Amino acid sequence: QVQLVESGGGLMQAGGSLRLSCAASGSIVSIYAMGWYRQAPGKQRELVASIANGGGTNYADSAKDRFTISRDSAKNTVYLQMNSLKPEDTAVYYCKAEISPRHPLLIPQPARDYWGQGNQVTVSS
Repeated sequence: QVQLVESGGGLMQAGGSLRLSCAASGSIVSIYAMGWYRQAPGKQRELVASIANGGGTNYADSAKDRFTISRDSAKNTVYLQMNSLKPEDTAVYYCKAEISPRHPLLIPQPARDYWGQGNQVTVSS
């Protein structure tokens, strides 16, 4: 009953900016690391950026100095601000969150990864 819902993708010209959002909802005890991945046609899914529960961040080399990941713990939401977009940023972007779900009988549950539905980002040259 936990789900991640993404928003904010679309079509943008090279050099432009887009902001992706991903909100977690449902029966949640805790959210740990959150992150963004992307998958271009014919390529494997790759990490773009991640943010730990304490706020520490990690970026792929391709995202450094252009993308910024942030989170609003009160809203269970993670964001990806993408600036100076390039055509090679074109991909389906997925958010992922490590979440401990709440069991109906309050039995402690191990954390597991949940994925968003994916959001197309297309950058034209």
